[in-house]
Order: sequence, then C-alpha cells, then structure tokens
Amino acid sequence: MRLMLPSLPASYHGLLPQLSPSRRAAFDILRLVEDGAHSTTLLHQHTGTLEARDAGLARELVLGALRRRPQLDFLAGHFSGRDPARLDIEVRLALHLGLYQLRFLERIPPHAAVGESVELVRRSYKRSAAGFVNAVLRKATREPVRWPGRAVELCLPQWLLAGWEKRHGAEAAERAARAALEAPETFLRVPAGVPPPAGAVPTEVEGCFRWPGGPAPEGFRVQDIGSQSIVPLLALESGQRFLDLCAAPGGKTLQALEAPLRAIASDRTLARAREVAVHGIPTLVLDGTRPLPFPEAVFDRILIDAPCSGTGTLGRNPEIKWRIQPHDLENLHERQVKLLRNALRCLKPAGRAVYSTCSLERTENEDVVDEALRGVSGWRCESIRLRLPGREAGDGFFAAVITSA
Repeated sequence: MRLMLPSLPASYHGLLPQLSPSRRAAFDILRLVEDGAHSTTLLHQHTGTLEARDAGLARELVLGALRRRPQLDFLAGHFSGRDPARLDIEVRLALHLGLYQLRFLERIPPHAAVGESVELVRRSYKRSAAGFVNAVLRKATREPVRWPGRAVELCLPQWLLAGWEKRHGAEAAERAARAALEAPETFLRVPAGVPPPAGAVPTEVEGCFRWPGGPAPEGFRVQDIGSQSIVPLLALESGQRFLDLCAAPGGKTLQALEAPLRAIASDRTLARAREVAVHGIPTLVLDGTRPLPFPEAVFDRILIDAPCSGTGTLGRNPEIKWRIQPHDLENLHERQVKLLRNALRCLKPAGRAVYSTCSLERTENEDVVDEALRGVSGWRCESIRLRLPGREAGDGFFAAVITSA
C-alpha cells in the first residue's frame, strides 16, 4: 500500500537541526565506498564512537544499500521517471538510503526516512535537489514491483549470475544470490577443552559454534564457519612444520596452532604481516608469487589461503559485486597459480597442502589447481570441496587437498 507521508514545507531545513548519527555515518561511508574504500573498514572506523543502536542502524543501512543497489536504482527510476545513473552521486545515495528504509525496514518511521534523506541532500550542497528527493520518496510504496530481470531481482551483475547458473544450476545460484542479500550469521571459534559460552550452538565443524545474536562474548574469536572448515582438511599433527603462506588476518593460523606446531606465517605486506604477528606468531613478509626463501621439501603441512575475488563473501562484503570484473579473475588466477606452485616446492614427501579461496569462481579454484599440477609429477589433488552460500551455512569457500608422493 502507498505510504502516506506529510508534505515537507520549504522551511523544513530549520525543523531538523541535526541529522541522526546513524544516517549521517551511513551516507558518509557510502560516499567513500563510491571512491573505492571498503565498507567493513569504514564501518569500524566511523561507528566506533556511536551508541550501539546507532552503530547497528548505520551498519544495516550501509550494507543493505550496497547489497540491493540494482533494486534501489530501479526503484529510484520507477518512482521518479529519471535515469538514476544521471543523478549526482549524493542525490543518488540519499535516494538509496531513503528507499531502502521505506521498502525493506519495518521499524523506521517514514517521515524520518524521507526527512533525513532530504536533509542529507541539503547538507551535500545539493539544495536544488531536495524537492526532487522529497517528491520521489513520498511516491514510494511497499507494493510489489516487477523487476526488469533476474540480475536486478537477485542483485548480481549479469555476467556473474550467468556463471553461477552455468556452474551450479539456476536454483543453487539463486539461493546463493539471495543468501548474499541477508546479514551473515555469527560463528565463534572455541578451542578443544574450552567450555563454549552459554547459548552457543555446536555445528558440524568441530570447535565452531553458532552464536544466536547480540555482541560476541569476550574471550572468543568470531570466525565464519566456512573459514573454520578449511584447517581440519590439513589433518594437522603435533610437532609438524607448518607454513601459512597468506596468513592475514590470522584466524586460520590461530586455529591451526590449537595443535602444537612449529609454525611460520607470512603475508605480502608489512601491514598484513603485523595483523598476524600481533598474536605472537612467527611471521615473515613474503610475496608468495616469487620463489620462497625456504629449502625444498621442508614443511609437513602448508596452507595457501590465496587472495581472491571474495565472491563467496558477498553478504558481508557487498561492494565486491559492483567492482569485480571478468578480467580481474584472470589476473587473480595468474597470481594464484604462482602461489600454489611455489608453496608445493616446499612440501615434504607424504606432506599435505590445502589451497583455499573464498571465491565461487572456477577460474580461481579448480582451474588454478589443474594448471599448477599440470605436467608435474609427485603431487596429486586428493579431494575438492566447495561450500556454497544458501546450501551450506556461512560464507562460500573452496578447498583442494593436495598431497605429495
């Protein structure tokens, strides 16, 4: 039904002397994301001083607007009769925030969604567009609309949706896309011998517990179930030499070190290496695409959690959908093959390596393993696993277990 909203008088600007901290932060973050920044980093930086309620709403607005960007653009055009791509970015983002609240959030008063969206435009020195934003949002309804295609309905680029449908089938692709429109569940890592916090629910991954909601309890690390599913594939044993080649931010390294290992972690920049070293783990700055400074056949176990497109994590990193391009996958593939080949040269006979990504793309997964092992004797791919959002809980993850003769 149509939302009945009061008309905003010309003197409205003086009636709202202060924007809510949550909407102001959300608008600023979305503007910076447009310039290439990462939403998760910005949310941490911009909401740390907000009250919990304001921080939660800012997070919902930012991630919701990014997840549903094609739908919000369509709605903006539908209710305005204008191409949203031709609008100033500040006007477009204010419409996104207003429409997201009006269409997808139940507890937001319509007058607040409209009024503060108009105020955001005014304070962005786009005062001439304030009436336009007011008029568009006052037309907004919650009535179902016919989306112009599956790519808009599922909020994925057409090329990415087509690839998922070809690889996984239309039904599984749709479930993965719809999973990316929802806030991810929270999972905790609980080492063996440590009592889980009250209310935590065990999962099929040993040591991984689903947290039902609210702030995570102190003393427990938040780590997605897909991420936690990788380390068990290494079959770690006490005393083994272990290399984590792309270790930052260190969650999988810490999980591996629940077994007493002789471990070395590394990553390609000092900043990323410090994310791991802060936990007291011996850490090196290494570019794994170049020959590694270790003797051949020295490690019993190697984890190559390769940098990737992240298409399995779209629920928590939604801007990836609108940045990644097909040629980026080819560039990543080339680096990933080098990482895997260089790592395997350091694997002992009868050793085990796991190559993993949080990507759903074959170019970064099976094709990397196939190329790295092609024409090389002594290594074989023992098994392959793929966690698909909407089919399995948590983020999407690929893992290949590679053994040496």
